[in-house]
Amino acid sequence: MKYSNYLLLAISVVAVSCTVEKTDYEAEIATDTTEYFDFEEVSTINTGDYNLTIEALNGTLYKGYNEIHVTLEHAQSQEELSNAAVTFLPILTDANGKQSSCPHDYQLTYDTANGYYVGYAVFTDITSSTAGWELFMEVTLSGEIQAVSQTITVEEQVNKNLNMTAFTGNDNVQYFIALVAPQRPDVAENHLVAGVYKYIEPTQVAGDFPDPSQFIYAVVNDHTLLLDPRMPEPSMGNHSSPNNEDLTQQNDGLYHGVVNYTMTGNWTLNFIFQDAQGNTIKGTEVPTDFTPGIEGVKSELYIDILF
Repeated sequence: MKYSNYLLLAISVVAVSCTVEKTDYEAEIATDTTEYFDFEEVSTINTGDYNLTIEALNGTLYKGYNEIHVTLEHAQSQEELSNAAVTFLPILTDANGKQSSCPHDYQLTYDTANGYYVGYAVFTDITSSTAGWELFMEVTLSGEIQAVSQTITVEEQVNKNLNMTAFTGNDNVQYFIALVAPQRPDVAENHLVAGVYKYIEPTQVAGDFPDPSQFIYAVVNDHTLLLDPRMPEPSMGNHSSPNNEDLTQQNDGLYHGVVNYTMTGNWTLNFIFQDAQGNTIKGTEVPTDFTPGIEGVKSELYIDILF
């Protein structure tokens, strides 16, 4: 009997060791998180008559959510122009020549208080040797349209607190969830913000490239993201935390909630995505069992973060 107990203990230790080696959590936790506040120039594009200066946080476009600022000025007089219609269409071309886009604001809005046009883009892939992004923009002023395009670079998002996920729901619609804030969480109750978007299948035959009607994405309205945060590594037993609040849509179009991180480390944001009628589009409940030594079970819909 004693031999059997020792054998069982040895097997358990080996199992835990293999699980820990599978995911190097300690190395991940050592990663430093930089928080960015300043919008800097990504690129300046000249249409002939106009200069468009594109800005993003840290002057870099990342995979995931990016707030975009565009300043428009006359090329000769350098006069800033506030009364134009400015469009923004990012296109990804893969190694096979297939073209797609990502959630984005096609028609930028002028921010009178700050003097720039504002929008967003949720880039779904990074620039690589097999895939590249090109930005197509148009400026319409006094009935005249000037179009321009330029290659852009999208970097990997090293801050896992700004991760994203893409999935097909039970309704066969393609959805995207992108974390917007916080960039650098605290051991506390954190205001959690995410963008939720969907792809609109084209209803008409494509016109001349790039035809915006083939690349339409929309903000998802009046849905809910039920939230269950867990620490998935074996030593944490997949435990959760109290005082979390599900994410619901607010006036800015984004989804807001509360996530309570009780310690630093690896966390998984488990979601159940529901429509306005409470029907589940994607996601599953996470078991409540405490599972020390075993990597935690995750929802069918989740995003991993780290701080």
